[in-house]
Amino acid sequence: MTAKAMRRFVFSPSGTSGLPISVESIGYNPDQEPIIRPDGYPKYHWIQTEEGEGILNYANETIRLTEGTGVLLPPGLPHSYESAGPGIWRTYYLTFGGEAAAQIISSFGVQTSSQYRLDSDSTFVTLLSHMLARLDTDTDMFGLETSADAYRFLGMLSKYGQINQMYSSRNIERLIPVLKWMEEHLSDSDVGLDDFAKIAQMSGRQLSKLFQRAFGLSPYAYFVQMRIHKAKELLAGRSELTVATIAELTGFRDPSHFVATYRKNTGMTPQHFRKVYS
Repeated sequence: MTAKAMRRFVFSPSGTSGLPISVESIGYNPDQEPIIRPDGYPKYHWIQTEEGEGILNYANETIRLTEGTGVLLPPGLPHSYESAGPGIWRTYYLTFGGEAAAQIISSFGVQTSSQYRLDSDSTFVTLLSHMLARLDTDTDMFGLETSADAYRFLGMLSKYGQINQMYSSRNIERLIPVLKWMEEHLSDSDVGLDDFAKIAQMSGRQLSKLFQRAFGLSPYAYFVQMRIHKAKELLAGRSELTVATIAELTGFRDPSHFVATYRKNTGMTPQHFRKVYS
């Protein structure tokens, strides 16, 4: 980063690690340098143009980030970005995770890997600068107010952000038959990409490209996320079911595979989740 760039990391001690949204960093870069991340970023990453223009590459797409536009990238999505020309590109960015981040993003209807045009008449465009100013006062010692601001950020993105339809609804509309089929076959441990492609009536490569555009995930990774979501519902709402039974109902071949996958995706075991949320 340049010497003038402002970047603030949010202090989150172990006692607040269970926040629904946990902000890692907020920043303003008055002269954005080129970034290349072949393995993506480990957390959700929002980048927004304040002035100038940048070029963002991800999932075989190239997007021009003009003034008043931004993109929310999901964790682990390979990407790169740089200034679109000789002029200065000024950006704001926000990185965050948290136990409920994915669910909150979904509940607000916010779509990752989609370009948003921001309503210039709303206070949304200045929200990140206000979050930076708050951190400069050192009054938010545990990141609680910043977590609330991030929740407000996603709500305002849903309300004031206008999705570039070329990158979102058209792709999702084509995927609806596959998504419905996935939901109906969560318990089938033998399904895979070939089955999804058959339902979609396209090649596996074409289907994978559509899923990356719409969700920032491969078809099978999205299917696993659906299974994890269903498992959470059963763990919290069906106390009479054993972990082994839930593993079978959600399509995992054996309980050990279920526990390992669940821990990888949520940061806790199914037993721990049930203890906390049931």
